[in-house]
Amino acid sequence: MTNALLPDPVAPRTAVVSRSTAETKITVGVNLDGTGVARLHTGIGFFDHMLDQIARHGLIDLDIQAEGDLHIDGHHTVEDVGITLGQAVHQAVGDKRGIRRYGHAYVPLDEALSRVVVDFSGRPGLVMNVPFKSSMIGTFDSQLAHEFFQGFANHAFVTLHIDNLRGENAHHQAETVFKAFARALRVALEFDPRALATIPSTKGSL
Repeated sequence: MTNALLPDPVAPRTAVVSRSTAETKITVGVNLDGTGVARLHTGIGFFDHMLDQIARHGLIDLDIQAEGDLHIDGHHTVEDVGITLGQAVHQAVGDKRGIRRYGHAYVPLDEALSRVVVDFSGRPGLVMNVPFKSSMIGTFDSQLAHEFFQGFANHAFVTLHIDNLRGENAHHQAETVFKAFARALRVALEFDPRALATIPSTKGSL
């Protein structure tokens, strides 16, 4: 007998969201139950590299196509990709029935170590402590990592804590942050086989 309360393992958790402003035109497609396939074009090479970490280590298929006012700088593009990705993940995850809800990960890369903790709480919030050792990583302004995660947290309705515990190389710092974010997302979005029929909250909704 099929229990209608259980998540259908065949039902795809996918979404496609587009955002168009005077500053950017962005389309984001996600498959939360993917294999880590990524099709990325933001015009910022290092940012594409970081988004690829989210796909690969989160096992989330990502299709992100962005056109932004890069003749000014990367701020609007990076922030708006974070917003649009957050909207897509929020749409794809649905009512969150059966998911683990919480995820955390520590990821090292040589001398760098970062920790990310995520809660699909329905309450957006970001606490980020990443003292980058360089202001630029290639053509990527390291300050924009905060703008990306702020946009994501606000529009995915998640609580997100990000800490770079140590690191001397800004590339390594950023890469451990994005990889840890990916792994934390993967854990939080997995179905809990012991609680497939329930919303993971005493409130009954998230």
